[in-house]
Amino acid sequence: MFTIVKDAGWPIWPLLFASIIAVALIIERSIALRRSRIVPSGLLQQVLSEVGNKSITPQMVRNLEAHSPLGRVLAAGLRNRDASREVMKETIEEVGRSVTHHLEHYLTTLGTIASIAPLMGLFGTVVGMIEMFGAQGVSNSDPIALAHGISTALYNTGFGILIAIPSMIFWRHFRALVSGFVIDMEQQAIRLVEVLHGERAD
Repeated sequence: MFTIVKDAGWPIWPLLFASIIAVALIIERSIALRRSRIVPSGLLQQVLSEVGNKSITPQMVRNLEAHSPLGRVLAAGLRNRDASREVMKETIEEVGRSVTHHLEHYLTTLGTIASIAPLMGLFGTVVGMIEMFGAQGVSNSDPIALAHGISTALYNTGFGILIAIPSMIFWRHFRALVSGFVIDMEQQAIRLVEVLHGERAD
């Protein structure tokens, strides 16, 4: 592996750096975007139980807000439980947009790496080809050396594609996860609004 990196030349170093960032982001998002951390099961039922017992306190709302992203959305509804349905929904939507932005943290960077890694690899290959043909003189052209130089230059393209494929897979996976979480939080928030306004039983 070290020989390949050495032979591929300096353009492969940005690719190595991009691969390290991509792996770090994949690991971080895999840990951060767990369902148990984003949309804990049973949380809405606990909140509805507190609502039914009329035991909503400012401290309880603060604890709920710090609990999870779903807790932040539900806490926004509880803070405006005495307001109209429209005001409550607007507040929940504002917090929901902030939560969604937080859940999508780093995904733009991962998607960018997935998009530009093949181009970075192609750039490295072009640089390698330019250097190789520049070193080949008219009188000392060697077909074997030329073939070896081309294969070495293509290391960059191969490595760029190797980085792009898993980055794109995980980027799409995380985007789908976030979309699912957002829909789940919207449904639970709507249920809370309906219960608070007496339009639905617990």
